[in-house]
Amino acid sequence: MKRSVGMAFVTSAIVVSAMAVVVAVPGTAAAGINSDRAQMTQIEQRIAAQGAQAQALVVRYDQAIERDDAIKAEIARDQARLAADRRSENQAMLKLRRAAIDAYTTGGWASSPTLDMFAGLANATQAMEQSEYLHVADGNLNTALASWKVDQSRTSQAQAVLVSEHAQAAATVRQLAQARGVAEAAIASDETLLGQVSGNLQSLVAAANQKRRLAAQRAAEQALAAKRAAAQQAAQSAVSPSAPLPPPVQFQPAPGGYVNPLRAIGGLMPERVDQGVDYGGFGPIYAIGDGVVLNTVNAGWPGGTFITYRLTNGPAAGLVVYAAEDIYPSVSVGQAVTAGTVLGQMYDGPDGIETGWAGRSGQGYTMAHDYGQFYGANSTAFGYNFSQLLQSLGAPGGVLQNNPPTGTLPPGWPQW
Repeated sequence: MKRSVGMAFVTSAIVVSAMAVVVAVPGTAAAGINSDRAQMTQIEQRIAAQGAQAQALVVRYDQAIERDDAIKAEIARDQARLAADRRSENQAMLKLRRAAIDAYTTGGWASSPTLDMFAGLANATQAMEQSEYLHVADGNLNTALASWKVDQSRTSQAQAVLVSEHAQAAATVRQLAQARGVAEAAIASDETLLGQVSGNLQSLVAAANQKRRLAAQRAAEQALAAKRAAAQQAAQSAVSPSAPLPPPVQFQPAPGGYVNPLRAIGGLMPERVDQGVDYGGFGPIYAIGDGVVLNTVNAGWPGGTFITYRLTNGPAAGLVVYAAEDIYPSVSVGQAVTAGTVLGQMYDGPDGIETGWAGRSGQGYTMAHDYGQFYGANSTAFGYNFSQLLQSLGAPGGVLQNNPPTGTLPPGWPQW
């Protein structure tokens, strides 16, 4: 019973924990959730009351069982005393008979006691003595029998009382067992109903949350579309005959053919070093040097952009560079790029950009991730190495979160 009641409260705790993370939503879903919450509260209160009643029945049932067992034990003891009294009666009868025989035979008669008693006696004096003795013997025996009968009557009366009490206790046990069964069945029924209501509530909550997610996704898509439209309009204005063209960006290739990829970013703001290097700002972002594009998108990154290209020249030839987050891609997979190729337009979004060394596949992971260096906010050896590369090309380096950075570089990794 305790287990059943406990399970009811565990179920309630789980449902309440699930309800705690749900935010209010408008419309019929909120009304349904509130209705189910109220119904669940009523069921939980009813289960609690039934559990207390069932627990009280369990206590009374256990007490009745103990009383019934005690009565059974007392009946057994009385039966044992009665049997002992009967054995004592038989032994007393046997002793009395033996005493009568011994007294008769020691009276000087030469004949056998059996012959004298059952074959008849001729001597009148002998018959008188025998009658006197038998009278005394019968009196003693009657006294013993009377005492035994009194004891037997008392024992029988006590046993009758105990048998009656036993019958009453057994009836009480049966009634309590039936009441306990009814209480357990009621609790089981309410637990089933609570589970159904809980499932309905969880379905409503899931539907409400899904509706919220879809609304947020649509809003984000609309905002992204507006930003893209604005960027396209700005790009079209930039090439319009009525607008003056911006002067070309001047740069000198560094040793190995690498060039600062952030040279045309407006409002460039260096931020933390983590898996790579974070920056804020807006404008075109270029490739560092010659390479081939491996990827442009990955839903696991903020903004969904993850542009990667494998370098084909310089000291880092064969390594993969990534530029991710708030960027509109301008390249496609398989395209060859140079230091003069615009990878995409960095827009002034909520996340900024991150650039650094990508994993060998270029599909969404970084070298810092593959080597287990990143824990969520720390600076890694791979991120710091890429920051040093950007500094060597004239870009501002990122801000270290921990010094020295986490992890080490593989043997032979290029230094800057």
